[in-house]
Amino acid sequence: MEVIEILREASNRIYENVKDLAGTEHAAGDFGRGAGGDISRNIDIVAEKTVLDYLKEINFECIVLGEECGRVELSDNPKGYIIMDAIDGSANAVRGVPFFCSSLAFATENKLSSITDGVITNLVNGEMYWASKNKGSFFNEERIKVHNSDPIYKIVGINISGATVDLMKRLHPIFENHNHIRHFGANALEMALFARGLMDIFIDLRDKIRIQDIAAGYLIVKEAGGLLLDADLNPLDADLSYDTRVSFIAAANQKILDEIMSQINP
Repeated sequence: MEVIEILREASNRIYENVKDLAGTEHAAGDFGRGAGGDISRNIDIVAEKTVLDYLKEINFECIVLGEECGRVELSDNPKGYIIMDAIDGSANAVRGVPFFCSSLAFATENKLSSITDGVITNLVNGEMYWASKNKGSFFNEERIKVHNSDPIYKIVGINISGATVDLMKRLHPIFENHNHIRHFGANALEMALFARGLMDIFIDLRDKIRIQDIAAGYLIVKEAGGLLLDADLNPLDADLSYDTRVSFIAAANQKILDEIMSQINP
């Protein structure tokens, strides 16, 4: 079975197991802090267990890097890494806000740039975004591309959750200049929407994003033709360590990148 099919099946199983759990009293709970540093909720645990059980069922030889479970070695001779954020947007999922997803990616080496396959599934409705390296990005079975013409409304995604005062001062001109600003609370799904052409640029300069949050989105954005850069506007790459935190900018093209970045204060 191809890796992308394994990720897609695991994602489908997550959807089936959590679609009726979100927003209920059983979604929450406090299971301590997961490997990524956030409080693990019951819906997170159910979703991760779904993936781990499936990978064991098919004897897929890999190392799992999970948001909650941490590093789980399923083989002494792994083919690579499954990078898993089984529930991205846990706060939304627990409260029943209909914007959360699963994010699964496969990397052959210990770098973002070695990711070969990625799947993001909207866990509200089961819609799936997926990509394999050099084969394009897809929404369900339809190939997708970033928006690459002058938009009627310029949609700028910015994650400012927990942003410092200094960062808010830097970003203030973007808010002031009549851009249409959006943030929905699940970075992976927002990267997928961007790859589908529904946003023009997505910015997160907080130095807080974990690899699990963006691994699948990294490939889906690149395969959809988007620019994916770090805070210094260099091509984004990073190791897969749990200590790694990144900032990133996903832009549809150089024109929108230059236009928006010129508004950021030094």
